[in-house]
Amino acid sequence: MSEDLKTIKELADEFNVSKQAVRKRLTEEFRANHVETVTSNGVKTLVVTYTGYMLLKQHFTTSNATGNDKVTDTSNPTTGDLSVVKILEQQLFVKDKQLENKDSQISQMQNLLDQQQRLALQDKKLLEEYKAENDSLKALKMPSQETEFKHLDNQYKDEVNALKEKLENLQEQLKEKDQELAQEKSKKWYQFWK
Repeated sequence: MSEDLKTIKELADEFNVSKQAVRKRLTEEFRANHVETVTSNGVKTLVVTYTGYMLLKQHFTTSNATGNDKVTDTSNPTTGDLSVVKILEQQLFVKDKQLENKDSQISQMQNLLDQQQRLALQDKKLLEEYKAENDSLKALKMPSQETEFKHLDNQYKDEVNALKEKLENLQEQLKEKDQELAQEKSKKWYQFWK
């Protein structure tokens, strides 16, 4: 840190007082004029400027010289208490905002989770419907080649059997005709009376 800027701990060590005694002297007006916030290695630290350092030095050296340190520390407790209260209120306000943000994030996550579960349920129902439809289509499916061949085979067998019957009938009719012809030929002219 710069030589001109001093932390509260450095000031307390230099003046041989507690950090609390130094903080009590950091009123709101003093902070506005003589205190800065410095970030070092990601940590925010309150530091007092050189003019603030000189004012504090003057106060603590005179109070140490007179032996009034305790009286000086407690002489203005309400100002220090008010600054602490304001700081705590600011911190509470920041924490409340953070909690509100977290609540809204949790609410969004819950909504997304509910939506995902509903979509998964819809997908499951659709899958079951498709399975049922697929099963019913399989049941109604056109006959397979094997059953088709059996059907054609049975049809041809029926036709062949019908043709065989016709052929047998025709052969019987031919035999009968042949027998009739044979009988007519075998009759001689002289056997008409028989």
